Amino acid sequence: MAMKNLFDKELKVLNIGLASFKATLDENKTSAVHVDWKPPVDVPKEVMAVIHKNRKTIGQANEKAAKIILAGKPALIGLEKAGDVVPGMKKNLILHAGPPITWDRMCGPMRGAVMGALMYEGLAKTADEAKKLASSGKIEYSPCHEHQSVGPMAGIISFSMPVFVVKNEEYGNLAFATMNEGLGKVLRYGAYGDDVLQRLKWMETALYPVLKKALARLTRIDLKNLIAQALHMGDELHNRNRAATSLLLRLLAPAVLRTMEDPETSAKVLEFVNGNDHFALNLSMAASKATLDPARNIPHSSVAVVMARNGTDFGVQLAGTGNAWFTGPAPVPDALFFPGYTKADANPDIGDSAITETNGLGGFAIAAAPAIVQFVGGSAADAANYTLQMYEITAAENNAYQIPGLNFRGTPTGIDVVRVVEKGIFPFIDTGVAHKEPGIGQVGAGVLSAPAEPFKKAVEGLAKTL
Repeated sequence: MAMKNLFDKELKVLNIGLASFKATLDENKTSAVHVDWKPPVDVPKEVMAVIHKNRKTIGQANEKAAKIILAGKPALIGLEKAGDVVPGMKKNLILHAGPPITWDRMCGPMRGAVMGALMYEGLAKTADEAKKLASSGKIEYSPCHEHQSVGPMAGIISFSMPVFVVKNEEYGNLAFATMNEGLGKVLRYGAYGDDVLQRLKWMETALYPVLKKALARLTRIDLKNLIAQALHMGDELHNRNRAATSLLLRLLAPAVLRTMEDPETSAKVLEFVNGNDHFALNLSMAASKATLDPARNIPHSSVAVVMARNGTDFGVQLAGTGNAWFTGPAPVPDALFFPGYTKADANPDIGDSAITETNGLGGFAIAAAPAIVQFVGGSAADAANYTLQMYEITAAENNAYQIPGLNFRGTPTGIDVVRVVEKGIFPFIDTGVAHKEPGIGQVGAGVLSAPAEPFKKAVEGLAKTL
């Protein structure tokens, strides 16, 4: 078409780049289609050359990792004290969320949770004593993930805390997670007041014995089946766990009644679980951890087996690079904040709960729980689009976890870090938000995309092994 005839017919515009350009065209009633394209991550050419040269090898390794993940069969088999079952646990060790970190680099909510744990364990009487002890060098710190464990938000696990014991019945490995305290002013969000400590002690002395007896009677609860059902009922198993908690309560209640010693205590236990919609969150995390761990140590695989945040750093581990952590600064989520708080109060993203996204749940299954995107003013269509985008960066579709709104398509599972950097599409995560200062607790909930740097470093790390 000659330039002089260009404007003789209606223009049809293909917009690539900023979506705001299309918005301007829409305002002027000009027909336009927006292409949701992002440039690849700026990884050194020599690194990508190694990746391209070994693409077939990586693909075969990823198929193996995906098969292992999809074959996982997580089941809840009991409750025990962390000191009795968590590998390497000792009285002066505090486990935390995310990649390794020292006290001097810990964010406010993680420091607050550490201080609360030290008071809970009786190692300090006051917050000042706890802070002094925490920074003295007498307390050791280690990631939950390096001890077959996961913890939401600050992720703190100490010696006396009860933990769920989850077994991957296909491969025999175990994973551990604490019981969920609920929302708001709780230890995992960095609060450590008397009410927080009293609740933790009640969980240890009342909730734990009652549920331990009930689980012993049941012998096991099939978590894979429970999660699959919950997805059909509006949960995504990270920020919405109401259906999963209800299904869990239905299974637990008869066993609690048949093993009870004191009716009032048993009633309070059931009321606590019923009143805490996030009680099943820690179980979906442990189930995901147990499912993903057997896929470790598969040479050349670019599939992520961990995404975790400590409130300072965002960390990734791959199936093909052993126990190496690849990290970058943790971003601050976009969130709906509680009255009186704003984004200025928010701590950067924190917690091991992104293990759910790593396992094809959470933000990757958000199409099953569109109510979640209301946190940031989104719609049901946005929720579906977030999930659809995640298929572009994953190695498989889940054979058990399905999304009704997508015609029961399996959730996108097995994050491929090579696809992440090539497509410039980053894992979508929904999350809670902690106040950046210790002692305050939760201030909101929201969503975010994972940062680029850990995935860039992970691809570079993988290339070194090829």
